[in-house]
Order: sequence, then C-alpha cells, then structure tokens
Amino acid sequence: MRTIILGQLEDIQVFIRVVDAGGISRAADQLGMAKSAVSRRLAELEKRLGVRLINRTTRSASLSEIGQAYYDRVIKVVDDVAELNALASDAHCALAGTINLAAPLSFGLHHLSTAIDTFLKQHAQVGINIDFSDRRVDLVEEGLDLAFRIAELKDSSLMARKISPIRLVLCASPDYLQAHGAPLTPNELKNHQLLHYNVSHSPIWKFSDKRGKQHAIKTSAKIIANNGDFLVDMAVAGHGIIATPTFIAWQAIAAGQLVPVMPDYTLPQLNAYAMYPQTRYLSQRARALIDFLVERFGDTPYWDRHIAGS
Repeated sequence: MRTIILGQLEDIQVFIRVVDAGGISRAADQLGMAKSAVSRRLAELEKRLGVRLINRTTRSASLSEIGQAYYDRVIKVVDDVAELNALASDAHCALAGTINLAAPLSFGLHHLSTAIDTFLKQHAQVGINIDFSDRRVDLVEEGLDLAFRIAELKDSSLMARKISPIRLVLCASPDYLQAHGAPLTPNELKNHQLLHYNVSHSPIWKFSDKRGKQHAIKTSAKIIANNGDFLVDMAVAGHGIIATPTFIAWQAIAAGQLVPVMPDYTLPQLNAYAMYPQTRYLSQRARALIDFLVERFGDTPYWDRHIAGS
C-alpha cells in the first residue's frame, strides 16, 4: 500500500510539472526525464483515476475540466507533504538541494556573486541554478523557486519580500559637466545629452523636488541601451547624463569618475524583491537565502554607504 501511495505521489508531481511547464516536452527537460517517461507516468495516473486529466494533440496540451479541479487540489496536497517533511527534518539536517532562481543581470553580477559565494560556504550541501536576465520570467512555467526583481511592486499572483531599497541617481562625468554645465532643474535636461535605459520602454523621467512636487520630462536620448553597466561606461567616457541605480554607479561615483547632479530633485525609489509563487511551498533553503540577503543588504546597502552624502 505504501509503495502504491509513493508511486502515485510521484505521478502527481509529474502531472503538476506538465501543467506548470505548459507541456510534456518542457516538463521532461525540467525534470531531467525522457519525454516518453513523462508521458507514461501521466498515462498511468489517468488510468489509475479513470479520467482524462490533460487533453493532448500533436500540437498542444490543455487541462480537462476534471484535470483543472484535480490540479487545484493536488497542488495543496504536494505542498503540505513538502512542508511536513521540512518540519520533520529541518531541526536535524543541514540545508541541502538546489535553489533555482532568476536575477537581473547587472545586480546579479555586481552584488549576488559575492553574496551567494558566502551563502554556499555556509551551506555546503546547497547548490544554485541561476538565470541572469532582465526579462520577466514566469516562475511556475519555468520551474523556478524564486526570482529577484527590481521594481515598483504592483498587484501580482506572486508573494514578495523586500530585500533592499534601490536608489536612482542622476550623474555625469566631470569632463562632460565642465563642457556643458550642470543642470539644476528637470526642464534644463532638455538642453543636455542623455543616456537612456530602455527596458521600461518609457522616455519619461520623473522627479520629486524638496517640497514633494512631482515633475516629469520627456527625454530624447543620445544613447539608448538595455544594460546599465554599458550606460555607466558611456557616462564615465563623457557622453552625457545618466539616470542609474546607485548599485551600478557607486564605485564610479566614489572614485570621482561620475558626479551626481540636480541635488534638489530625487528620482523614484525602487526596491529589490525576492518573489515566489503564492501557491507553492517555499523550501527552507530558499527561505534561508532570502533571510541571508535581507541581512546582508538591509535598508542602507553597502553601495549607498560608500557614496558621500547617502
């Protein structure tokens, strides 16, 4: 009886992965199984239940009505089992297993590399599978435990925990400012060469003055790119004024290669979040990584402490 239950639970986990991944082929890749093995496990589950859970054609797969109802229930069952197992073992076992996560490219390379190095030295049985990308990934579909995102948090089907505030700063090289002067107001930026980060696809720069009044200007950029490190390099080389996160520009600012401008105005503050599906049990190893990063970065991250006046 116990063997039958364990086998059915494994089949259920395969079924869940097929649904989340959007098909048998992607599920097989994520599970490290042959496509035929995934198909067989799914067929065995359907045969045991006596119902069709997934309608399959040569081109697509979709949940049947009973399949959707079954999925909604078994998700909770599998998460409850995972949580019970974790509660039983966490007090006696070291963290182990792989954390699958996604992180923004520049933030990841600048700040997560050393952080994860320290975390893994503290937890030798934990592994990391990380996707460095600025694209917005679907955690459930791609089989990820969590993602780090830098954003204004909006309504989402994901749970989120704040890791650290992300400040934006307007700055330019000393040579550029000597040649073109320093702008004092948002309106004066229209007379300057601007460097624009285009992932947001918005040419609007927004500011708040010391009285809290909001200002917005439509920018016309000299250089547009989807990578903040490249734009900082261009700013250091004297090509114009950049609005950039301090976590990218802090070393150039501390070294005097870039100089903040318009001190009476501030750009909107963002936050770095750890995000994970609210319908999934978050493993103890993933929770431990989030706790570690919150403690490491905090409300005043080290990159801001190294900038005078921060």
